[in-house]
Amino acid sequence: MLWFHGAIATMNNQWSALRNRFRNGFPFLCALALLASCSRANQENRVVVYTSVDDVYSRDIAERFTRQTGVQVLLLTDTEETKSTGLVNRLIAEKDRPQADVFWSGDPARTEVLKRHGVTMAYRSASASPRQLAMGDAEQHFTALSSRLRVLLYNRDLVPPDRVPQSVFDLAKPEFRGRACVANPLFGTTSMHAAALFQLLGEERAREFFASLTSNHVAMLSSNGEVKRRVAAGDYAIGLTDSDDANVALQDGKPVGWVLPDQEGIGTLLIPNAVCLIAGGPHQDNGRKFIDFVLSAEAETLLAESSAVQIPLREGLPTPKFFHRPLNEIRTMKIDYSALADQLEHLSGGFLGEWVSEHTNEAAPRTP
Repeated sequence: MLWFHGAIATMNNQWSALRNRFRNGFPFLCALALLASCSRANQENRVVVYTSVDDVYSRDIAERFTRQTGVQVLLLTDTEETKSTGLVNRLIAEKDRPQADVFWSGDPARTEVLKRHGVTMAYRSASASPRQLAMGDAEQHFTALSSRLRVLLYNRDLVPPDRVPQSVFDLAKPEFRGRACVANPLFGTTSMHAAALFQLLGEERAREFFASLTSNHVAMLSSNGEVKRRVAAGDYAIGLTDSDDANVALQDGKPVGWVLPDQEGIGTLLIPNAVCLIAGGPHQDNGRKFIDFVLSAEAETLLAESSAVQIPLREGLPTPKFFHRPLNEIRTMKIDYSALADQLEHLSGGFLGEWVSEHTNEAAPRTP
């Protein structure tokens, strides 16, 4: 009997301790449940954006969007050397299990590549202007916005005022032999420029142009940013790059000047940004909201007033003073942006791939 009463007492003590432990731990369990709920809510209240636009510009837009909507933006940017190409390959690889909701590209050709691989879906933003829609995809798989222009950058200490280049074909002039540079044409806007030349000139004349670059010992550098740095440093007299790079060099006080090439000929290449919705993305509603904001007058104004000096496509917004004239007074190359996708893929695996390989081999140190 004594044993029985002792067992009952032990059980009562254990039950009391368990009850007290539960009572004391109840707020903690509630907190855990609340945190889990908030975590799920936070995961839903976000948007994942892959972008080839420089972080300093894209992040400013993303933070403004978050302040206005409360939606958190997870940005994944590309490297300077593999602009656009790296993210495009990643999006194609993720097609069956998309991680991104939006791709914001620095050029429209890459978004067309994604469309042809079934990565994107149609979305016609109510905030898009007529010109943004007109320069985008006819089926609304991507919409165009703020643009850059390809420019010839020159070092004022090395190029006299009366010898300033006026055309991309001047890269092959004898006076610039071994003194000119371009970025790797397999990546970024240089690849789009190469495809545009093939579209506009035809394959034969375009191949002749690249052959002339080779014979004139035009250097191939890793990126547009490197072209800007090396021309500004005086390592090269001239180089082909983007308008935002030229503006940054001027803001840094470098001894450079720039020209919109071929204003009396084929025109200058205009490169709009492009934004698209990823098919099957995990936060599509927020993806649509982000696209709406990127296409807005507010976002295009921010890009125009930044050091990127991007030209708004939205009607009624002024062209940055950097360009000295409105967009409608600049002669631009007449190309089909959507058609560049086929040319890019064809050239990357063919002629341009071979041209880059040849230049890479030439630049490699040789064993004595």
